[in-house]
Amino acid sequence: MIGNWSVGIDIGGTFTDIVAVDSVSGAIRMGKVLSRPDRPVEGIVSACKSMDLVVSDVSDIMHGTTMATNAIVENRLQPTALFATHGFADTVEIGRQNRRELYRLDVTPRVKALVPPEFRIEVNERIDAEGLPILPLSGDEIERVMDEFEKLGVESAAISLLHSYVNGEHESRLADSLRDKISYIAISHELNPEPREYERTNSTVMNAALMPLVAGYITSLKEVMDADTALRLFHSAGGMASADAVQSRPLALALSGPAAGVTAAAEVARHLQLDNVISFDMGGTTTDVSMIVDGKIQISSNQRIAGYPVRQMMVAVETIGAGGGSIARQDGKAIRVGPDSAGADPGPACYGRGGTQPTVADANALLGYIGGGQKLGGAVKLDIEKAVRAFEPLAETFDITVQEAASGVRRVANANMTRALRRVTIEHGFDARSCTLLAFGGAGPMHAVSLAREFDIQTVIIPRFSSGFSALGCMTAEMSYAEQRPVHIPSEFWDSQGLGDTVDKVRLRLVESIGGGNVDVNDLQTEVVGLVRYSGQSDTVDVLLQEPYDAESINADFRELHDRLFGFSTDEAWVLDTLRVTVTAAPTFQFSSFRQVEAGIKPEQLTSRECLFEGYGRVKTKFLDRATLAVGSAIEGPVIIQDSWSTIVVDPGAVVTVHPSGHIIINVEAN
Repeated sequence: MIGNWSVGIDIGGTFTDIVAVDSVSGAIRMGKVLSRPDRPVEGIVSACKSMDLVVSDVSDIMHGTTMATNAIVENRLQPTALFATHGFADTVEIGRQNRRELYRLDVTPRVKALVPPEFRIEVNERIDAEGLPILPLSGDEIERVMDEFEKLGVESAAISLLHSYVNGEHESRLADSLRDKISYIAISHELNPEPREYERTNSTVMNAALMPLVAGYITSLKEVMDADTALRLFHSAGGMASADAVQSRPLALALSGPAAGVTAAAEVARHLQLDNVISFDMGGTTTDVSMIVDGKIQISSNQRIAGYPVRQMMVAVETIGAGGGSIARQDGKAIRVGPDSAGADPGPACYGRGGTQPTVADANALLGYIGGGQKLGGAVKLDIEKAVRAFEPLAETFDITVQEAASGVRRVANANMTRALRRVTIEHGFDARSCTLLAFGGAGPMHAVSLAREFDIQTVIIPRFSSGFSALGCMTAEMSYAEQRPVHIPSEFWDSQGLGDTVDKVRLRLVESIGGGNVDVNDLQTEVVGLVRYSGQSDTVDVLLQEPYDAESINADFRELHDRLFGFSTDEAWVLDTLRVTVTAAPTFQFSSFRQVEAGIKPEQLTSRECLFEGYGRVKTKFLDRATLAVGSAIEGPVIIQDSWSTIVVDPGAVVTVHPSGHIIINVEAN
């Protein structure tokens, strides 16, 4: 018999975070263990053990993972056959005319095709842009391509035929013929029913190539679970999906972990009634930055992973190779930090697990922010002497002290992250000075105040459970499914009835999918968003659509958003280019379950020592226990606030207060 515990798990490149909740008593536990990239299921078992839990006793497992992204980045995709319309099989090779790097001739103009020529099968069939067959797909042609496919000896196939997004009959017939031969088939009109042949085909191939990996992982995980345990995985669009749904669309896991953190950040933004929030998630391997506007995450359907275009709805996250484990090295007369990382094994030198290269975590230890016998997650004891030895060669190269080298590495890491912040704010029409920086992840709170000062941001928030915030996001996320469809309705020929019929059809299909997630379909919520652009324009604006879908209200909302984002709007004709429908079910666990905080009357001082702050030099700094901070009291920096899993660095001149919810609010400049 399974117990009452439900767990949220985020598997990162360095640490695996877990949050566990007892649905009966309301007890909350949080933990952090080193990740096991080669054995992720063992990592989950280990994380549960750290909470004194057995996986088979857990009632619900909800987790995010980077396995899909890592497989693409590390080129570990399964060999896959591609079925394409005759004359279009080389689309994956031709790609687009733009170069990856305009001014670097040493970089190939485009990435290597996901499918080699010998695995591309051309099908004699053709459907036009209106969905009408020009060359019908015959039975003899199906038999011919099936014979060709069997010679390849692969276990997965992608089907991407011309204009299938308006008529998928030919793709469906091919898929039906393949089902008795292989288990893994990806069909483009089901995954990405939109124009743009190259992007749609690449996304379909990625799905097919990931299917064996994700199916094997889910099977292995279910073997250690109780048969009645509910398993859900966090998908890239910011919600939970059933294991069955993910197995058929594994590319949905591409931004699984980062999306969970952004979703939790959006909930905090809504709770604190914040307009513009920058979600800043710095872990051991990467930093993920995203923009939250009026409590809503930003969704994009045009992103790239390892240089390959991905056409599916994903949280708009800017990811850079800068984390606590990012390795620092000499680059000419400068210092370069990342994107390579020491990861979980061997990890930064100060972890004492065999790492010898200088990292950002080692720099923070040498500056005095962490160390002195502190254990991360109660497991990793920091060794400052090993951090010193790792930094000595770098310091000797530049003829500076070890602490000066550490300060330089921290500045370079901050500069890398500053560029990421600029890309999600200034380059998208947001004034960073009007934003709040919400920092989490194992390393985020150590760099947040410094970054805020770079941007003249006045407020930093460190949420409760900040180190395991993405795991918490998995716990509190909605069960959701979404789909985009091209509609192309010009404002001059508006068809509200036709639009409403399309919304109803898409919603019905999504409701059927989400119904398998043990939810009441009567409680489902539907959100309809239109991607609108001026006629002749390329970029679209996301406009929330409300029944009865009248053109006048859409026009007003579109012009207001366009003016805010691009600085102008006109009376020109516009087009509703694409329709996005999202169906959601309320999460099992609400954030309100975590909002009560017990805080001490007087902060408990753990220790005191000199720390090196840029612009201030060495300053004697108090170290306080986060759990003992009193709600509402003001604490002036410099101060270091610690819990078992994370460290918050509060620079001189900043002031800390504790919100009743347990979130820490930092006024970057003292009044």
